[in-house]
Amino acid sequence: MTNPLLATDSYKQSHFRQYPPEARQISAYVEARTNPFSDDVLFFGLQAYLRKALQRPISDKDIERAAQICSAHGVPFNREGWQQIVDDHAGLLPLEIKALPEGSLVPSGVPLVQLENTDDRMPWLTTWVETALLRAVWYPSTVATMSFKCKQVIYRGLLATSEEPDQQIPFKLHDFGARGVSSSESAALGGMAHLVNFAGTDTMEALEAASEYYDAEVAGFSIPAAEHSTMTSWGPERETAAYANVLDQFARKDKLVAVVSDSYDIHNAVRNIWCGTLKDQVLASGATVVIRPDSGSPVETPLKVLETLWQSYGGTENAKGARLLNPAVRVIQGDGMTLATIEQLVAEMVRKRWSLDNIAFGMGGGLLQHVNRDTMRFAMKANAMKTEDGQWKDVFKMPVSDPNKASKAGRQAVVFQNGQLVARKFDEVDPADDQLKVVYRDGKLHESSSFDDVRARANDGLKQSLSSG
Repeated sequence: MTNPLLATDSYKQSHFRQYPPEARQISAYVEARTNPFSDDVLFFGLQAYLRKALQRPISDKDIERAAQICSAHGVPFNREGWQQIVDDHAGLLPLEIKALPEGSLVPSGVPLVQLENTDDRMPWLTTWVETALLRAVWYPSTVATMSFKCKQVIYRGLLATSEEPDQQIPFKLHDFGARGVSSSESAALGGMAHLVNFAGTDTMEALEAASEYYDAEVAGFSIPAAEHSTMTSWGPERETAAYANVLDQFARKDKLVAVVSDSYDIHNAVRNIWCGTLKDQVLASGATVVIRPDSGSPVETPLKVLETLWQSYGGTENAKGARLLNPAVRVIQGDGMTLATIEQLVAEMVRKRWSLDNIAFGMGGGLLQHVNRDTMRFAMKANAMKTEDGQWKDVFKMPVSDPNKASKAGRQAVVFQNGQLVARKFDEVDPADDQLKVVYRDGKLHESSSFDDVRARANDGLKQSLSSG
């Protein structure tokens, strides 16, 4: 979709006629309400929306096309309002948007974004953008939070079993999710959200997104790797030759190459090929060969592979009392990985005295696709209305049938209280203490974050969460 006037729900097209006649400005906020998935949300993605959507002026052509579609669709169209935006605002939306710094770890129930219209003729505009704005925030923030929760689990395992947890953690969870999402844009936004926490990805659209929206050079990295088609095309009788070819092509000193090894029998491949026929070639190459199981139990299979590799290649016991394989071989487990199975596998590795240096994890659809707006109960709600006399009036909902859906009344601020971010009414705090800062006003970006900035905040959140937990 390229027409911004259609980037909303149908019923929004009629709302310009529904606000009270005295309305001049509408204020609204975005939050992740209290939810069963996570007590905190890793806020991310707003800047991509600001740069991609809100800096593109709407045009007379957009208005004409939207008018045609709305007429045929059976809903009103606010031609006068949109024409005012084109004529008086150069096609850029007269909104003020405040937000917390992206990469912040924010308690659920605390506003992430606060916005209002800046042209008194357009109180309808604030909530008109709800569909696109909420979508721009909930999806990357939920993926970033999922990735962050996995990082917490893995980092704790590294602290228990690794001598260099900070050096190891960036490449411990690899994104395999590009093919499992609903669109290229989802791959870009979700993949970029994962890269806030880690540096390993096979979702290349995420690299372009991080560069375009957050000025990153190259936000993620990968290595040469085999897939089943390149292995099975050799046939079962030439399985060893298929693996040997990968070594010939890519195994170089101090380089990594990953080889999926379960096309027929993962345990035979590890025991008789990687630890037998090809062992000398692996060792002579000076490379690290990463064995990838891709079927079976996501916990028991990689553990059995590790044991077989240990029996053949050996290794050392590190200062944490954990076994560290010969650097010639490692394992990556990408099949069946979810937050729950990562927790199980990490726990078993710690229990069995395996260093997490030996393994990397991969996630696909579980990372980028198995989330929705309700995962963290994201919502955008109107909270105040400015009337013709210049006074702000609280706006809120409080359904007796579901108190959990009650919304905040009054324009919001977010302040630190005892080191914790909390929501307060804007009129009740010193504006200097408000952590919601203007990021967009009337078509111009007022604050921006680099990808390094976002990553640094997220890493601070990781350390704080572990120290408090």
